[in-house]
Formats: sequence, structure tokens, C-alpha cells
Amino acid sequence: MKPRLFTPGPTPVPEETLLELAKPVTYHRAAEAKAILAEVSEDLKYVFQTSQPVFTITSSGTGGMEAAVANTLAAGEKVILLTAGRWGERWRGVLKAFGANIVTVEVPYGKAVTPDMLAAALGANPDTKAVFATLSETSTGVGHDVEAFGKLVAKTDALLIVDGISGLGAMECKVDAWGIDVCVTGSQKALMLPPGLAFVSVSEKAWKKIDATPIRSFYFDLRRYKKSYAESDTPFTPANTLIRAQRASLKRIRTEGIENLWARHSRIAAACRAGVKAMGLELFAERPNSGLTVITVPAGMDGSAILKKMEKQHGFKLADGQDNMKGKIWRLSHMGYTDAFDVLGALSALELVLIESGFKVEAGSGVAAFQKAYAAK
Repeated sequence: MKPRLFTPGPTPVPEETLLELAKPVTYHRAAEAKAILAEVSEDLKYVFQTSQPVFTITSSGTGGMEAAVANTLAAGEKVILLTAGRWGERWRGVLKAFGANIVTVEVPYGKAVTPDMLAAALGANPDTKAVFATLSETSTGVGHDVEAFGKLVAKTDALLIVDGISGLGAMECKVDAWGIDVCVTGSQKALMLPPGLAFVSVSEKAWKKIDATPIRSFYFDLRRYKKSYAESDTPFTPANTLIRAQRASLKRIRTEGIENLWARHSRIAAACRAGVKAMGLELFAERPNSGLTVITVPAGMDGSAILKKMEKQHGFKLADGQDNMKGKIWRLSHMGYTDAFDVLGALSALELVLIESGFKVEAGSGVAAFQKAYAAK
């Protein structure tokens, strides 16, 4: 049976990228390796929509998040944390580890933090040094209005620091135009690579704060990365095989064009939501993003068992809910190297398993609704 991956990270990897990973390992300080890193860095600037350098760190996305916190904050400084799910909570964990004074703006799972909530928090806390937000809350499928957040934070001395790990490349995100001071993403989501690399952009405003902040990390000290970046290098041994492969996936993005990429993800997401509703299922996120569709498990059904059956019988691997959401939601990714016909297949497999499990749904209803919505765009 052919395995089909629909988890929101890791995601499917293009064949040309996989072939790069099959090539012999080369020396990471060679001129060729530096040239590849320089090329990747320029393409990352395009994906981030920034004129500022984007640093490559060999780590998971969480490593990039830690770098964002460690470099911009001194112990005890006040921050506003916008959290709507598990990845907002990941920000909280990192911030606590570095002794931040956290003012939390929190909403229930499935809801989105609104710009008005942030405006109120900024007004009540004028001494805020940074605002931490999440572009795509993968645990719930919520997408945040980061553009509006940026307009609010730009009026203050605070930095806007964004987890774009599952959103960048799948939904519109313009780092410079939106006033994002530090943006973090990872290789294993919409950038179509296995896990192992984090990417971090830093604005001039953020550099002023970093330069005035005591060094609090060795490996994640962005000053080191900035110095090495000038020589198309990294301060520590990089995963150069992944960097070489990332070049191939970034070229695919370049060829398609970032605006076309955003539009494609949006079109597939809208069609997927239409298909889900036609099957008599409910969407979990009140403000869905384009990277994944999160579905509420119908009452009385074992959500985890349904996913296991989908994978065993049809080869489709969707993601369960995390922590207290396990068995309560299904997370269907359509980011990166995933097209409309891939998602159509996933909806078809879900229909079949639901019918077999006794859920009342007309065979083909979700598939037909997906096609109609997709064709109407």
C-alpha cells in the first residue's frame, strides 16, 4: 500500500529534493558548500519577503524560537504572549526558561487572538519589550492576523516576534511590510524538507535590541550567525546535506512564485473546508489558515481509531489532536508538496472510513463539494 503523508509536519518532500539527499556527503567548509548556503539564503529572503538576512540554524523550529527569545530579552523583561494553542504554549515554555515577565493574552483552542486584544494589552503594558505571536497555530488550524498585529506593535518600542514555522510558505506572510522583527520557521513544513533546519530573520529594529542585550546563549547566539553570514558560512557545523536539499525545494517555490504559492494553498484550503462541511462535519478553527484543515470529531466517535483505520486500510496518515485534544480533532495538512488531487484522495478515504464506522454521510458528497469549490475559484 502506498503511504500518503498528510500530517502538518513533517510533510511530503519533492523527488528532486530527495535525490539531493541521496548524494555523497561533502565538506561543509568547502567553497561549494558556502556557495550553496549563499544561494539558499537569498531564496529564503524571497520566501520571507524580507531584505534582511535569514540565518540558517541546524536545529528544529524550537531552536529558532529559543534563539529569538535568548537574543532579544534580558531576564525579567516584560513581554506580551498571544497564545491560542499548543505552539503559543511552546513560546510560553521558552519564555519561562529565560526568565521573561509574561503578560498572557490567551483564547480557547479553536479561537484566534484578535488585534483588539493585542491593542488592549499594549495599552495596559507600555513597558513591553516584545510581543510573541503565532502565524499558524498548527494544533488547532487557526491563522492569526499578523499583519494587523504588526501595525499595532510598530507604534511602540516593542518587537514583534512570530512563530511562522507551519505558516510561512503556506499562507501570506510579508516580514518587512508587516513589521515582523523576528520571524522563525522550520524546514519540515511548507518548505518541503525533512526536519533539521530552522531559519530566522531579524529586522534592524531587532538588532538594536539584540546588541543592547547580554549574551544568554552560546549555540543560539545570533551575533555569531550574523558574523558568519557575511562569509556565507555558519558558526557551527551545519547540516550541509539538508541545506543542499533545501536549495532544490526553494527553487521549486521560486519557479511557482510566492504569490501563486499563497493562492494555491488558499484555493485548496477553501475547497477542503467545503468538502468537510458537505460531509456533515464541523471545522474546529474559527479563523482557519491555509496550511491545514482541522476537523471536529463527531460526538460518540473514537477519533484516534478512525485515523488508525484510515492509515491501515488506505495508507492516508492524518494527524491526531495533541495533548488534551487527542481523539477530539483530525488535522489534515495541505501545505508544501501537496496538490488538490492529494487532498481529494484524503477526503475520499475519510468518507469511506466514516461510512464503515456508522457515520451517516453520502458517499462522494465531500469529494463533489471539494471539486465544485475548487473549480469555482
